[in-house]
Amino acid sequence: MNLFKRMESPSAVFVRLDSGWRALTQVQPGTWESEGVTVRLTNDDGLIAVTLEAPVAGPRAVKLRWDERVEGNWLVLGDHWERAYGDLEWRGLVPERVLPWYFLAHDGVRTAGCGVKTGAGAFCFWQLDPDGLTLTADVSCGSEGVLLGNRILPIAEIVTDPGTEGERPIVAARRFCSLLCDHPRMPKQPVYGGNNWYYAYGNSSHREILEDSRFMSSLSANAGNRPYMVIDDGWQSKSGGGACNGGPWTGNGKFPDMERLAWEMKEINVKPGLWCRPLLTAEEVPAEWIRYSSSGGHVLDPTVSGALESIREAVRTMVGWGFELLKHDFTTYDLLGQWGFTMRSRPHALPHPFRDRSRTTAELTLELYRTIAEAAGEADVIGCNTLGHLAAGLFSIQRTGDDTSGKWWERTRYMGVNTLGFRMPQHGTFFSHDADCVGLTADVPWELNREWLRLLAGSGTPLFVSADPSVLTKEQEAELRRAFELAAVERPAAEPLDWLHTTCPSRWLLNGEETTFVWNQVTGETLEEKDNGWWL
Repeated sequence: MNLFKRMESPSAVFVRLDSGWRALTQVQPGTWESEGVTVRLTNDDGLIAVTLEAPVAGPRAVKLRWDERVEGNWLVLGDHWERAYGDLEWRGLVPERVLPWYFLAHDGVRTAGCGVKTGAGAFCFWQLDPDGLTLTADVSCGSEGVLLGNRILPIAEIVTDPGTEGERPIVAARRFCSLLCDHPRMPKQPVYGGNNWYYAYGNSSHREILEDSRFMSSLSANAGNRPYMVIDDGWQSKSGGGACNGGPWTGNGKFPDMERLAWEMKEINVKPGLWCRPLLTAEEVPAEWIRYSSSGGHVLDPTVSGALESIREAVRTMVGWGFELLKHDFTTYDLLGQWGFTMRSRPHALPHPFRDRSRTTAELTLELYRTIAEAAGEADVIGCNTLGHLAAGLFSIQRTGDDTSGKWWERTRYMGVNTLGFRMPQHGTFFSHDADCVGLTADVPWELNREWLRLLAGSGTPLFVSADPSVLTKEQEAELRRAFELAAVERPAAEPLDWLHTTCPSRWLLNGEETTFVWNQVTGETLEEKDNGWWL
């Protein structure tokens, strides 16, 4: 694309203040000013740094526009703000389509990339139309504009890659993602094992987790890399049996001693893992810690030092019990008030401000993530309902898609396969890419679940299974053992071969061998009739 050659010189620059959008005037090369706001672009060997100065005003967003006719027939792939929701795909030019963080464009010959580096100081999204390219950076602080004072905000660093002629799109996508993240973080060993959510759905106990642990341990013969057993929602003190409630993180009547449970799980020879929702608590906390309250308790304000320190201590406590993996959830929803599929161009949906307005929501989210990562120490961290572009380099594992299901196959196909294929370029370049579980229950046809199990096991990505031992057959146990044997060792990252033409890739390259999967089973149900809740 020709417009990539002059990214340091946008055609127009705008800022959104409380009074509305205002055009800035270029006062010198790389500098635009108006109403006390200054936006600068600097080119450092092709890397374009965008900064914002607003010592008095409270800006909400900055918009950069490059006018350049986009010639040719392009297919465009964008990312999502947080998890994917079964809707990632290569499409033609759609001017209103919001492309969070980065996009790839394929013309049949080469695949170009354009995006911002991970860890940006703003929520950044692109829009591509026949007449040019637009970047919008949301620099707000919750529901208000950010108050920078004399601080210069590093909004983002723009990276472009014109692509290489004849290079396969998946290879180009992986290389481009590696340019966006300087220091990806990966687990020390391949990740596999069990998670009890998709058959227990929060109804579990100390005894049942030990039974799950024995079963997971029995499936793996790998002495050097043992499987995980992750305790999902339902163990915390205020849990309503899978209601996704928050703290206090002290166990309940069914989980009376979490430290002893972790020790007993290790004795069974599995690695213990644990779920939590760090921003929500039913505890009595100082009023200044509370950003807003809901029926589930108080949502903490991470800009308040005491609240942030309480999250740090909770994570340290859980890891200190002996849990080697921490899955933290709901931070995006609790911070922004909506799921990723409704965000589009407006990530913020809450009327509640943060107490400290000197940082953008992206910056305070990064601080929250750093706090969790540092407190977790050597434990692996899975971010679920977290912003992958901000989590990259901090968390070793990212839940990259919305929930699969132990109740209905179509949701697993829709959410899981799409997520695995279209976020495969982020595996190893941002983090370890977890497209979610295989829910092995009586409600999901085994012949279809077996395909999903085979793909995950051979993909080189994490493999978690939610297996109801009471319904598993000997054949299924044998397949699980084979899957665990594959997932326990390093494998080449799988490649979707037909992803340019479908949202649900069925042809894959696994360990150098082309493999075809059958995903579809026609029934009388439709997606709209059945898919009435994310908890399926």
